[in-house]
Amino acid sequence: MLEKLFGLRDHGTNFRTEVTAGITTFLTMSYIIFVNPDILSSTGMDKDAVFVATCLAAALGSIIMALVANWPIGMAPGMGLNAFFAFTVVGVLGFTWQQALGAVFISGLIFIVLTVTGVRAWLLAGIPTSLRSAIAAGIGLFLGIIALSSAQIVVDHPVTKVTLGNLRHHEPLLAILGFFLIAALDALRVRGAILIGILVVTVLSILLGYNSFQGIVAAPPSIAPTFMQLDIVGAFNAGIVQVLLVLVLVEVFDATGTLTGVAKRAGLLEPGRSNRLGRALFADSTAITVGSLMGTSSTTAYVESASGVQAGGRTGLTALVVALLFLAALFFAPLASSVPAYATAPALLYVAGLMMRELIEIDWNDVTEATPAALTALAMPFTYSIATGLAFGFVSYVVLKTATGRFREVHAAAWLVALLFVARYAFFD
Repeated sequence: MLEKLFGLRDHGTNFRTEVTAGITTFLTMSYIIFVNPDILSSTGMDKDAVFVATCLAAALGSIIMALVANWPIGMAPGMGLNAFFAFTVVGVLGFTWQQALGAVFISGLIFIVLTVTGVRAWLLAGIPTSLRSAIAAGIGLFLGIIALSSAQIVVDHPVTKVTLGNLRHHEPLLAILGFFLIAALDALRVRGAILIGILVVTVLSILLGYNSFQGIVAAPPSIAPTFMQLDIVGAFNAGIVQVLLVLVLVEVFDATGTLTGVAKRAGLLEPGRSNRLGRALFADSTAITVGSLMGTSSTTAYVESASGVQAGGRTGLTALVVALLFLAALFFAPLASSVPAYATAPALLYVAGLMMRELIEIDWNDVTEATPAALTALAMPFTYSIATGLAFGFVSYVVLKTATGRFREVHAAAWLVALLFVARYAFFD
């Protein structure tokens, strides 16, 4: 049955290899079941319900990827997009979390339409490499400031805005230990390095008496507080254009880049061979709407899937194994509720550092490319808004290219995005 469904022999793989690859991918991305509830619960969402929604969204998204596209790629709520959901859409723009879920659902429908009609490819082709790289790096910086704040390594200051926290307190000390542990384990190619770091800090915090142990295994908590709680009608207020624009743009760049990058490594995009890229893009788009119904931010393809590909994963059976393991994780809700914010902060900070390597793709010798890229990356953490960073980048790119007589280099898609951001700041509060 598995051979008929996934074509294992045609892809040069077997059941054992695919299962091993699925376990490997799950271990490298399973940190999201601890990090996502911690971030989204800051909006007032029930943390246990978000834990269940995270596991279910990851499982359903991975199943869709497995059965529709037959690609070895795991799906889960995306890092960066969850921070945008919690700290910008709800925290800064004033949406309720129900309205924010409604915006995610709408963005998923838009994403499906863009994928089916081919507009997604047009948008992707029209955005310069420098801005794509800067967006990833800027989101990394945004995650970095959130992580440092959660660990109380960076705190607010009435004069300097931010300053160094008290490093003699247990929160920053344990977070620093967790960060170095994750980095060292990852450098040694230990599978599940991020997950191990989170669990070690959690155990230490319990042993030292700074945190209480809630248990390990129990029946899954109720998803009712978040399931189908999205407010689609309420999402349509003055800020919806900006929110949808950012969600769609980040989903386009992040998901498409991840899918093509991992697929290339797996040899699934060879010339002259049916590659199912269209199906993978459709599966990715569908997962966003499914996740919003569960009660979580945008679900996307995970770059950590490359670890499973490295272990030999070549078909959707790898993704199916990932899905089954996320379903099994539902029974570890007590463990998830035992994890303090300073235990997930090292994971956020390490992921932030990995995202910063995108800066090497920017042409720093061309001012019209480098300046918009720098503004994009810098504005995200300093204004505490991914949306503002995107606005700074696209508008400055169009202005500088036009001012230097190089307006023909600006694709119509970049013009469209820049004008939408100008209209947003000109006509809406």
